[in-house]
Amino acid sequence: MAGHSKFKNIMHRKGRADAARSKLFSRLSKEITVAVKMGGGTTDPDMNPRLRLAVQNAKGQSMPKDNIQRAINKGSGGDGEDYKEMRYEGYGPGGVAVIVEALTDNLNRSASNIRACFSKNGGSLGETGSVSFMFDRVGEIVYKPDAGDADAIMEAAIEAGAEDVETDEDGHTITCAFEDIGSVSSALEEALGEAESVNVIWKPQNRTPVDEDKASTLMKLLDALDEDDDVQNVYSNEDIAEDVMEKLSA
Repeated sequence: MAGHSKFKNIMHRKGRADAARSKLFSRLSKEITVAVKMGGGTTDPDMNPRLRLAVQNAKGQSMPKDNIQRAINKGSGGDGEDYKEMRYEGYGPGGVAVIVEALTDNLNRSASNIRACFSKNGGSLGETGSVSFMFDRVGEIVYKPDAGDADAIMEAAIEAGAEDVETDEDGHTITCAFEDIGSVSSALEEALGEAESVNVIWKPQNRTPVDEDKASTLMKLLDALDEDDDVQNVYSNEDIAEDVMEKLSA
């Protein structure tokens, strides 16, 4: 779980699928709107790489075309909220490093809410740069299990110039260098079809072991951050034993 995009964390950590889906669509819409605005109002995905990724992710999550178009229109209309990108860093229970990415139209509200999440759940918010040195900025491309078997995915990833592939029952996670995400994702799309998601993420360099007691509080912190409407992505470097995760999920 740790290190994956918030979108995946929501779907796997929470059992409330409908609520999670609503939040997912809201965040995908916000990313599309911001991509259009930051691209100078350009609504052509071929001319706006960030928009292309945002729309691709929305389609990968089966977001309705009407929702996607509304988000694009909102960004090109010049009205609506003026979102700013912010990154917050801190430590959770057990010394786990946590990075929070937000898109917000109210910096004071976001900082206050995120600080409260940390302080109420055994963590502490630090300064920018306080934990990000423990992560690498990389591209992450996720395919569903039916995209192919592990060998086929590995072969396609190598041909595309990716750095690593992880395959499990949930699907295939391919990582690449940050600067190569455009070329790698395009090559993979030609070989395997459209990905479920394509994101730039913070990948932990090492994991921090967490016992059952600290793990319970940590999950409360991560869930609290998930609930905040300004939060887009959460990354953390915990290492929780499988049997402990099963107890927490029961």
